[in-house]
Amino acid sequence: MNIAAARSRRRFLKTSALCLAGGFLPAGRTTAALAEPAAPFKPKLSAHIWVYASKFPPNYDPTPALAQAFSDLHQARFDGVEIMDVVLRHDDAVDRLKRLVDQYEIPVSGASYQGAMWDAAQHDAIMADAAVVIKRLGQLHGKTLGISVGDARHPKTEAEFDAQARVLKGILALCADNGVQANLHNHTYEVRDNLHDLKGTLARIPDIKLGPDLNWLVRAGVDPVWFIQTYGHQMVYMHIRDQYQDGKWTEFVGQGVTDFPAIAAALRQVNFRGRAAIELAYERDFVPRYTLAQDWTLSRDYVTTIFGW
Repeated sequence: MNIAAARSRRRFLKTSALCLAGGFLPAGRTTAALAEPAAPFKPKLSAHIWVYASKFPPNYDPTPALAQAFSDLHQARFDGVEIMDVVLRHDDAVDRLKRLVDQYEIPVSGASYQGAMWDAAQHDAIMADAAVVIKRLGQLHGKTLGISVGDARHPKTEAEFDAQARVLKGILALCADNGVQANLHNHTYEVRDNLHDLKGTLARIPDIKLGPDLNWLVRAGVDPVWFIQTYGHQMVYMHIRDQYQDGKWTEFVGQGVTDFPAIAAALRQVNFRGRAAIELAYERDFVPRYTLAQDWTLSRDYVTTIFGW
């Protein structure tokens, strides 16, 4: 066979192989379509440490229990630990937390932050405090800050909403400067009374990202499925907790009556691409049946089963 014929044969064989691979695909499709389908979205799942903090009233500073928290959450295979602002106010917080991150191989994924943001008289103190907390969170490579705006104990006025929006914008800027994704977190007070507080903020900062606590929505009489369908386009975070029929918190997620399959379906419907955290909470005088490490594991396994995470 001469050189020209050999080259022609090689071209034929190459073309035939491509045809065999792609000839049965619909018009316009290529062999790339034969690749494995993309894996479904799987958000990073963290755990918020309130259940440890709740043992330390009145300041609810879980610093003495941080080693136990990291150990428990490492055993339960969580992707991260969501801490609280009070932890980051300690001058040695960054070094302490870095040691725990290295020891238990689980990162600080974010933090929660709360202040009386509707009260203009407190703005200077809030901004000074937030600057410290957010800078330290950034040094730990934390990704999220869940912001609670404070309960005025009355329906906030238009002037109070204006003040609240001003300080929120300052905190959002601090987060952006430190590589942290801010989100507006809720308890009951932000979402009761037809979402009065939340709507007051959204009227002034329409594009603020949201990180709802689904159980606080339920306790405020708000359907979490409706909330996700309505506001899911700006959700970047959420907290997951469960409760029994009588409204009391369960020991672990999956024991109660919360319709998590419907919630999971709603998240898929809005193409949720954020992060999530399980937050355990016990009623006063509740005596757990299991250890916290076991409760975290049971909760994590349930969420994995229902949400596919």
